[in-house]
Amino acid sequence: MSVTGTEARCAVITGSGNGVGMSIAKALHGGGYRVMIADIDEAAAQRLASELDPSGKTAFAHRLDVREKAQFEAALAAATARFGSVHVLVNNAAMTVARPLMEISPEEFDAVMAVNVRGTFLGCQVFGNYFRDRGHGRLINMASLAGQNGGSATGAHYAASKGGIVTLTKVFARDLGPSGVTCNAIAPGPIDSPMVHRTLSPERLAGLKTTIPVGDIGDPAFIGQMVLLLASPGAAFANGATWDVNGGLYLR
Repeated sequence: MSVTGTEARCAVITGSGNGVGMSIAKALHGGGYRVMIADIDEAAAQRLASELDPSGKTAFAHRLDVREKAQFEAALAAATARFGSVHVLVNNAAMTVARPLMEISPEEFDAVMAVNVRGTFLGCQVFGNYFRDRGHGRLINMASLAGQNGGSATGAHYAASKGGIVTLTKVFARDLGPSGVTCNAIAPGPIDSPMVHRTLSPERLAGLKTTIPVGDIGDPAFIGQMVLLLASPGAAFANGATWDVNGGLYLR
């Protein structure tokens, strides 16, 4: 399939009703993409979709529980029914829990893994199959600095899940690359998002900033611009990479 930079493109973004996912959806929509705002919080998704385009022609909301393969299949069907085709999936939905290592219950560990790792796997599998059949697609997974350095403010289950996402990104990139489908991850450090402000007290956040070489936390709008770049037809040679955005906290 021939894909050009002028083709009307569609992106599905999970967990995009709030936070960094909202910034990603806004960046893609602002870049000319038609977007599905997919979130388990349907009301939040609807608010953003209405803000982006009240007519529903270029943005619409869809309830999605990323733990369920059938719901990913339904989301893909809804997006293709509305827009004709899909070109990009951003696996952004995540469960973030800050818990001392020895206090994490097996149930909470499984719950975090189900959203973060299982959800990313299912999204890549369902949309990856669709993209492979079409000969083009972009899978973009939201990892984290925590998955690279073991985390600090977040729980071990969150850090482990984000490390798993880095590995899944490599596996899907290798498997789907020959079919014209790329898979990349973005690993943000602390970002100016509701999740970070919920997790860290003002005092802890101020202390954290002193440890970051650039002296501040990141801008979620920039994460959106990175997604926009990796989603583009011209990003065909970027595959299997984890793109660091951490202010110099983790260097490799």
